[in-house]
Amino acid sequence: MLNRPHVPIPATRIPDQTMNPTIRIAGVQMNIALGQPQTNVARMLAALREAAGAGAQLIVFPECAVSGYGFESAHAAREIAEPIDGPSVRAIQDECRQRGVYAVVGMLEAARGDAFYNSCVFLAPDGPIASYRKTHLPFLGVDRFTTPGEGPLAAFDTPLGRMGMNICYDGVFPEVARALALDGAELMLLPTNWPPGARGNSRHLVAARAMENRVFYLAVNRVGEEGGFPFIGETKLCGLAGETIAELPHAHAGILYAEIQPALAREKKIVIVPDRHETHRFHDRRPDLYGRLVAPI
Repeated sequence: MLNRPHVPIPATRIPDQTMNPTIRIAGVQMNIALGQPQTNVARMLAALREAAGAGAQLIVFPECAVSGYGFESAHAAREIAEPIDGPSVRAIQDECRQRGVYAVVGMLEAARGDAFYNSCVFLAPDGPIASYRKTHLPFLGVDRFTTPGEGPLAAFDTPLGRMGMNICYDGVFPEVARALALDGAELMLLPTNWPPGARGNSRHLVAARAMENRVFYLAVNRVGEEGGFPFIGETKLCGLAGETIAELPHAHAGILYAEIQPALAREKKIVIVPDRHETHRFHDRRPDLYGRLVAPI
């Protein structure tokens, strides 16, 4: 991963609305052609231009948007994998520079030797800010062959706010979102490839992760079909209380747009009745009871 400074849990305070800039984000729910990076990048560039023209400052693409996901062999997948500074990311980076926007790109990342990763990279107009390698791998698609990322699970600063990235199956592990939240993430980004069996993730997981940690949580899924497996779309953004801010509740290509104030996620205290009914998502935890969570089974 690229270098990311650590930010401690912020002190409890009432957010100053004047200090919480609004950003416009876009989630690109797109079809992806397996093993055809040039086709996919062309689609991504077209969507990026459309989203930027609609005022989006951050454009998020699905998991493995450059490569596709349903590879049947390590060899076939490795042939498509590229380094972070490879031609596909460079093409999208150039467009980000021209448009003055940020993007999250899902890809297969080539590394030293035969290793390759299911990764995403966060691009700024002047270059990559961070990358993330999927840490939890299901026995499914290309993840049967990729190397698991080693972390750390860390948030990172951007001019749009403090971000946290994870990928698809990572989202079902609440520890991932909690670790990113404890590191100060205000907006969590989940590029994903959800098939019909994962419909519960769209319906429940996104809202739960947002509510548990009082963060904004955006899951961007794909559509189309690979090897007989359809993908459900249902891209969704949830807010601090788990409420749905925006969604594409269908399996058709499209772009989700929403405006949020990421800095509002710094406040973890909930005041229902002052001095009588108050909770704090972080201060009320009992880490002394949670040792089993990190113990091997």
